[in-house]
Amino acid sequence: MLVALGANRGSRRRHLAEAIRRLEDEGLVPVRLSGIWETEPVGAAAGPEWFCNAAAVAETGLDARATLVACLRVEREMGRVRGPGSEGGSRTIDIDLLAWANEIVDSPELTLPHPRLHVRRFVLAPLAEIAPGWRHPITGRTVAEMLGELPAGETVRRVGDFPIR
Repeated sequence: MLVALGANRGSRRRHLAEAIRRLEDEGLVPVRLSGIWETEPVGAAAGPEWFCNAAAVAETGLDARATLVACLRVEREMGRVRGPGSEGGSRTIDIDLLAWANEIVDSPELTLPHPRLHVRRFVLAPLAEIAPGWRHPITGRTVAEMLGELPAGETVRRVGDFPIR
């Protein structure tokens, strides 16, 4: 499974590390973890604060829907508010389930792979570090190919590693 994380409020790096720890407590064990990437906000709704982002390849005994529930629970416990009017903007943590092996899911509560995965440099850059050869099950393109096809513009830069655990 592939997961993306982002934070742009408070101690961004600490929030990312705390989210990883809490996901582990939920049974999502990272087997590969990207470095930490700083990214400029995308779109007017994102606000002025830059994000720290990361990606993980994780293993779990949960199914895709139960994994989504676990991700949403961690977000909520860390102060994330979802719902009307909460799109974009400042957030302690954002956790997106990007892909579940090669499954294609299209339901009201879950869409896999993530519908905007292929156009988000702030997701693809960290993901390319740990899973450059993963192929999108719909387009057939690898993470590296999707990243290479993005137009120039959005600033995304690697700024560090997670502490050794």
